[in-house]
Amino acid sequence: MQPINCDPVKEFVTDLGCIPYDPAAFAGKFYGIGLSVIAGTSLLFLIFGAYLVMMSRGDRQQLATGKSYIVYALLGLFLAIFGFVFIEILLVDILHIPGFS
Repeated sequence: MQPINCDPVKEFVTDLGCIPYDPAAFAGKFYGIGLSVIAGTSLLFLIFGAYLVMMSRGDRQQLATGKSYIVYALLGLFLAIFGFVFIEILLVDILHIPGFS
């Protein structure tokens, strides 16, 4: 295994790699990981909701439960994605807050 080369002024070495000291860079580094976890969870709930819809066999309660799983999985995924887009547009493009560019 090769040693990890980090900039000692901006980052420190951990088992996960180089972690930035700056809070904005820290959040940006781990936002991709969080978004992938949200996307994976959303995919699992979409599959489970589709399974419930297919196996409802005319049962209105199970059909409604499956539809709600699908709707809420998509809603959570869209909120996570558009939350990031909203923050990028608001903080970077409109307010020009330093550290978020």
